[in-house]
Amino acid sequence: MKKNLPLFLVLMLVIGFSACGKKDEKPPEKVAVVTGVRVETVKASPQEDVYEAVATVRSKTTSVLSSRIMGTIVAIHVKEGDRVQPGQLLVEIDNRDAAAQLKKAQARLREAEEMLQETERMIQANESAKTAAEAEQSLATSTFNRYQALLERKSVSQQEFDEAQARYRSKTAEVERVREMLRSMQARREQGLARIDQAKAEISQAQIFVGYGRIQSPLQGIVTQKQAEVGVLAAPGTPLLTLEDNARYRLEAAVEESRFGKIRLGDSVRVSIDALGDQEWTGRVGEIQPTADPASRSSLVKIDLPESLIQKAPGRILRSGLYGKARFAVGKKGILTIPHKAVFQRGQLVQVLVVDPSQIARLRLIKTGKVYGERIEVLSGLGEGEKIIVEGMERVNEGNRIE
Repeated sequence: MKKNLPLFLVLMLVIGFSACGKKDEKPPEKVAVVTGVRVETVKASPQEDVYEAVATVRSKTTSVLSSRIMGTIVAIHVKEGDRVQPGQLLVEIDNRDAAAQLKKAQARLREAEEMLQETERMIQANESAKTAAEAEQSLATSTFNRYQALLERKSVSQQEFDEAQARYRSKTAEVERVREMLRSMQARREQGLARIDQAKAEISQAQIFVGYGRIQSPLQGIVTQKQAEVGVLAAPGTPLLTLEDNARYRLEAAVEESRFGKIRLGDSVRVSIDALGDQEWTGRVGEIQPTADPASRSSLVKIDLPESLIQKAPGRILRSGLYGKARFAVGKKGILTIPHKAVFQRGQLVQVLVVDPSQIARLRLIKTGKVYGERIEVLSGLGEGEKIIVEGMERVNEGNRIE
């Protein structure tokens, strides 16, 4: 009895187990099917490789004015922010010593000119005397020659001949004396001319030193710094004012050494300045610093700003020191991009709807990068060849089947 169970009991157990198994099975869930959405396959596309560098606005011409002499500042005619013109008087320094030297040099010039005028008058008088003496010498010479011939024929006495000879010798000596005086006056005239030249040189030098007390603007621009006050002793080389040309600005960008070799003179660069909003302009590389900063491992690239930017942002807005950005095109690279409209954000999470090989929509977290027009770069979360929904996402939930 223990070894062999009745047949009907075995059948009852089999039926019971079968009934229990059917009772636990659940009917398969229905998957919602969504149609009419657009799907795009993710693939790499060549995009311009742009290197962005932090930059600073600088004036092309900056002038630091300082004194060349030691003296007390007696007047400063400008303040920070004032516009100045070339030649405009900015600072006056007490320079009485140079003014006194100028007056002395001018007095010496007047004295030398008066002496020259007197010498010229004496030269004219001596030239007249020389002409008269030479005429008398000519007459005395003729008389002497005639009397000498008459003496040989015994036609004149010895005394008459001696008198003619004495007059001849006297007039000859007179001519020589006048000529010597004339040579002396001419030498004196040369000395007078030299004194005049020296006095003029002293005047020019004194005028330069007098000018050192009047500091004028070397350019048209704006006063950016005032480093001195009235009453302060100005010393040679000590800065007094800083000016900058507010009509010509450039952007100076620090470029990493790894990117430095891809930038050339004349390259177009997209630039922006935060103080002027989000608009971009096109500048050109004007200078490249040949050396690198050993601390930052970067080199300075100077970008000439376009006239349109400077005219739109006059000097009262554009200033040295403003923060800007420079975007250099350094080549092409293949990157994954997707339409910007395919991306939706929930808090800090950036997501897309991916269609898996079973045509089921799945939410996927991604990390995005730069924006290229209507497309955005995908840094991670998607691979080339995967499919995403780019239109009709609002009708799709995770787990829906896409047809």
